Amino acid sequence: MMKYIFETEMEVRDYECDIQGIVNNANYLHYTEHTRHLFLQKTGLSFAGLHAKGTDAVVARMNLQYKVPLRCDDRFVSRLGLAKEGIRYIFHQDIFRTSDEKLCFRATVELVCLVNGRLSHSEEIDNAFAPYL
Repeated sequence: MMKYIFETEMEVRDYECDIQGIVNNANYLHYTEHTRHLFLQKTGLSFAGLHAKGTDAVVARMNLQYKVPLRCDDRFVSRLGLAKEGIRYIFHQDIFRTSDEKLCFRATVELVCLVNGRLSHSEEIDNAFAPYL
């Protein structure tokens, strides 16, 4: 069972759906990215603030699993777990439809840091994430 450390609720908007009436696959990436950004804010950091200091957290790898499609006006909760392996931050992200708690989407997202353009660890991010690891 995944240990979630953060979650946020969202709603599917009509323009996110394709002709089949289901959420276009690319939009799940937007949902998970938005969740990661909100989590980062919760830790007191921001991508813009980190970038201004020369640190960029970038996606290195993603593993995506589409389970049950979301549809227009569905409400859903995006949940996030976190691990660290070497210099990689591993985000385990699940999206559940709120009406029945069905798992709709699962992603494993690996982030690395570029500090002044070079692959490195970020002490600032390490310190901010420490309470959640």
